[in-house]
Amino acid sequence: MGKKLYVGNLPFSATDQILQDTFAQCGTVESAKIIMDRDTGRSKGFGFVEMSTEAEAQDAIRKFNGADYDGRPMTVNEAKPMAPRENRGGGGGFGGGGKRGGDRGNRW
Repeated sequence: MGKKLYVGNLPFSATDQILQDTFAQCGTVESAKIIMDRDTGRSKGFGFVEMSTEAEAQDAIRKFNGADYDGRPMTVNEAKPMAPRENRGGGGGFGGGGKRGGDRGNRW
């Protein structure tokens, strides 16, 4: 299994293919993915690249971290494992129930 890299400070014009082609200069790219905003469909300005070996990943970090990409210095480093998310699922909660109004009056 390869080594996953975080690639940040990318211009919004960057694509998966451009990322793939750029990092291929350092070896075999297993995957390259720009992270997109779910609501707008626009790039979030960062992505992940998985290189096939540790040596290729280290070479890519040395070569591209701080390198200029369309006037922006790229940030390239080892990706950190994703932190577990809180359970944000729907369901549960304090749904509907009882009727409001009527002859209750103000007791408080």
